[in-house]
Amino acid sequence: MSTESLQLVIGGMPVEVRRRDIRNLHVGVYPPTGRVRVSAPLRLSAEAVRLAVVTRLAWIRRQQKSFRAQARQTKRDMVSGESHYFLGRRYRLRVQETEGRPGVQLRGVTSLELRVRPGSDVYTREALLARWYRERLRELLPALLAKWESRVGRRPSEVRIKKMKTRWGSCNTGAGRVWLNLELAKKPPQCLEYILVHELVHLRVREHDDQFRQLMDGLMPGWRGIRDELNHAPLAHEEWQY
Repeated sequence: MSTESLQLVIGGMPVEVRRRDIRNLHVGVYPPTGRVRVSAPLRLSAEAVRLAVVTRLAWIRRQQKSFRAQARQTKRDMVSGESHYFLGRRYRLRVQETEGRPGVQLRGVTSLELRVRPGSDVYTREALLARWYRERLRELLPALLAKWESRVGRRPSEVRIKKMKTRWGSCNTGAGRVWLNLELAKKPPQCLEYILVHELVHLRVREHDDQFRQLMDGLMPGWRGIRDELNHAPLAHEEWQY
């Protein structure tokens, strides 16, 4: 697919423009900072794209204001009493120093136990919890893939999990590879499912165009509500977007 990229500044606001072989123009505003990205047909001039963005400025500003008001978690020190999240539920961290094997375990519906060696620093504790989150996501994926691969009509060559600062998920359409943000382990289960379906659909349709939205509407009619729930859930201390 032929692609051209350029940067515009409109009303003092930077706008990323990707001109592609598509039929319709699409303007997207992405959390957490309200970054603006435009997918535009190759036939449209830069001035035509500028005019299209200008007509949408009021809507863009409302979206950006909403993202700026979105709750942010404070930096975590990985000590007992802190709040941490798993699958949308809030847990109190209980740090237990032990000479035994380090690990993480849910204790009832209120506590998340972190077993660490005496004297472990915050980075070691963060890495231990991140590994636990990764393992839990891996456990959830087989059932979700079995549910959605046949419905979407695409099977990824691989699904990988990593901590991403700028996206909830992404895909390499050429390699058929899907990436999921590790932070999804903290969000409600329907958010993980939505992002996975979103990326599987991208293996069929690259752009967020009418065809993409029609496919999403048919597969997951409530996807817009889930997207809004995800984008308005408390963000981690680091800032990133989808």
